[in-house]
Amino acid sequence: MDVEAIVDNLPLYLQGTWMTIQLVALSLLVGLGLAVPVAVVAGSRRVWVSALPRAYIYFFRGTPLLVQMFLIYYGLAQFEAVRESFLWPLLKEAYACALLAFVLNTGAYTAEILRGAIAQTPFGEIEAARACGMSRAMIMRRIQLPSAFRRALPAYGNEVIFMLHGSALAGVITIVDLFGAARIVNSRYFVPFESFLTAGAFYLGLTFLIVWGFKLWERRWHAHLRARDATPTVTGR
Repeated sequence: MDVEAIVDNLPLYLQGTWMTIQLVALSLLVGLGLAVPVAVVAGSRRVWVSALPRAYIYFFRGTPLLVQMFLIYYGLAQFEAVRESFLWPLLKEAYACALLAFVLNTGAYTAEILRGAIAQTPFGEIEAARACGMSRAMIMRRIQLPSAFRRALPAYGNEVIFMLHGSALAGVITIVDLFGAARIVNSRYFVPFESFLTAGAFYLGLTFLIVWGFKLWERRWHAHLRARDATPTVTGR
């Protein structure tokens, strides 16, 4: 193994890791903000209300992320209206196109996770909220969404990991992320095993941090479900 090539390029790997963290964090943050209203509207019983968000969820869950990225990065440039719009300075940059693809993709997956969690809200909780005089919007804000977030947390943790792994596709469109750094090292030194194994080790470390963080988060949010010590306390007179 050519360890020297990896050691000499550790700054490049660290730069790529930081780029990966940026892309994943921003896409998850914006995607979650997009997913909440989409999930609420998609759960509507009125077909004309839920049709558009359901179509958005179906398209981005039904097509590969790489195809979505190519459609945005290569496909939008062929439309003159896009090139002449105020968005073109952003859409002509690989970073913005990758971020947009990641946001739309994770937003669709997260919206479906939340929609299912909202639909599983116990009917008794909703009836109790109605009995207290809460409006439909207040029930959604105070009862259904907090309860849905707790139930959706394990599935959302998996989505965060999938998004981290899917972010490797950013290297395909010239972005020097973690995968892109590995490609550069391989092209310079022709060490595919060492270069991509190092990238895999970095991804493994980031995945471990995500899993550990979500376990702490679950322990905090699900503390009320843990069994308490039932040992009686003896008090003297």
